Amino acid sequence: MPSLNGLLPLPISTLPNTYLAMFISLMAPLLLILVLFHRVTKRSVNPVNWPFLGMLPGLVANTPHLHHWTTNLAANNDGNCEFKGPWLSGMNIFFTADPVNTNHIFSLNRQNYVKGSKITDIFDILGNGLITANDDSWLHQRRRAHTLISSNNFRVFLAASARKKVEEGLLPLLNHAASTGKAVDLQDVFLRYTFDVSCVSLFGVDTNCLSLGLPTIAFAAATDDVTEGLLYRHFLPMKWWKLLRWLRVGKEKKFAAAWQVLDEFIYQQISKKKEEIKRKEYNKEPSPTFDLLSSYIEDPMEAKMTSDYDTFLRDTVINNIVAGRDTSASSLTWFIYMLTKHRDVEAKILDELRAIAPSTDALNDDQLVSFDVKDLNKLVYLSAAIYESLRLFPPVPFNHRTAKYSDELPSGHRVQPGALIIASVYAMGRMEKVWGKDCNEFKPERWITEGGTVRHEATYKFSVFSTGPRMCVGKDTALTMVKIAAAALVYNFEVEMVEGHVVEPKLSVLLAMKNGLKVKVKTRKVHGRC
Repeated sequence: MPSLNGLLPLPISTLPNTYLAMFISLMAPLLLILVLFHRVTKRSVNPVNWPFLGMLPGLVANTPHLHHWTTNLAANNDGNCEFKGPWLSGMNIFFTADPVNTNHIFSLNRQNYVKGSKITDIFDILGNGLITANDDSWLHQRRRAHTLISSNNFRVFLAASARKKVEEGLLPLLNHAASTGKAVDLQDVFLRYTFDVSCVSLFGVDTNCLSLGLPTIAFAAATDDVTEGLLYRHFLPMKWWKLLRWLRVGKEKKFAAAWQVLDEFIYQQISKKKEEIKRKEYNKEPSPTFDLLSSYIEDPMEAKMTSDYDTFLRDTVINNIVAGRDTSASSLTWFIYMLTKHRDVEAKILDELRAIAPSTDALNDDQLVSFDVKDLNKLVYLSAAIYESLRLFPPVPFNHRTAKYSDELPSGHRVQPGALIIASVYAMGRMEKVWGKDCNEFKPERWITEGGTVRHEATYKFSVFSTGPRMCVGKDTALTMVKIAAAALVYNFEVEMVEGHVVEPKLSVLLAMKNGLKVKVKTRKVHGRC
């Protein structure tokens, strides 16, 4: 009689072991592939182009140390590299840290390289603002922004606002930290400083984010979630992150929540500003206003440019906040960090500041000192040190474009239509062929000419403020905020890193510090003060 063992159900006692064996048999090949991915990507600087998955595994494996990896990638490939995504994903990226290619893409053949739908999709939260706009919309917004920001009234207003915030917010807070001996996160402090100054310049309202109580600001936390989410959108196939956005999961869930927080704050400020302007008009109050939002609202021509003017104002505001608040705070944070590592540079800056500081007779022993930006702009070594810090730690480490048509770059690489171009400002600042063998050293002297003036490099070589026609219109205002705060801090306080504190870049489209900048400060001995 034939056996029925093969036809009967498995005994219940054997089921768990059978499923475990099936699971192991299915997972073993996957684990072997993952180990192979890890070993190959670890051995090679260049990403491997795998069947079906393309170069995505190498990109994902190196994301935790993205800036270091892309710098090595640029050095290993003469500044240029192509990324191929998974099959049928439409992911095609050309990465460059080559000044010649950068000049071609952003200036000489700029008509072929636009923001495009890929970039506007990634940066959808910015709407149709200046950073993402194209063609006539961009041209109109840029002209208007340049007129407002470059006006003498606004420059004076911004400089006065920044100095006032330093005197009433930054210096008292640091003085309190010095008296108590408690550690302070300078990155958080600088973000609060630039947020307050940005709100004053944009809305004419001081949010008092920088105060002794260090109040929790939902807007700041939301901005961090947005900038982190934007980075991941760059290195995932668009179809993938759009699916996550639709499902509202992972980083896209945080992104959506943060977007809501930002919009609520901005629309609230727009509504308040409109009511304020109406009240002044009704009461015939003559008080002049120099904040940007008032300038836009009070211009009758602006309202005629779009059917949804509130959306235009919202996009304008969020572009200005992202471009001003976060980038200036990043610049300040990395600059002070570099001074803690290079005391000789700090000493030279102090010598310059002492030459323009008020005389001893004009100060009380415990009086803290701030500086006028007109005096600071005359200081060569301070400017050189700031530029050198920006070279090594650019606030916006990547710049983007999309190719409209096929093109051959000066390097000989062929760019296909629709390719996403990512120019690494971070990697270019550390390229030996661009800056010499000492490219990784912090040397402000490289920015000083033999005649003792500040050296000006070509913007496609030093593209911290971008290059070409879309160069940042807020460069001078950003440097104003940085110089006023940096000079006051360096002159009045000694800064020491908290022992054991780890400094490393955060995974974000902005070059923030992952763990902040934890320091202890003590009052510097100047003018008989102790």
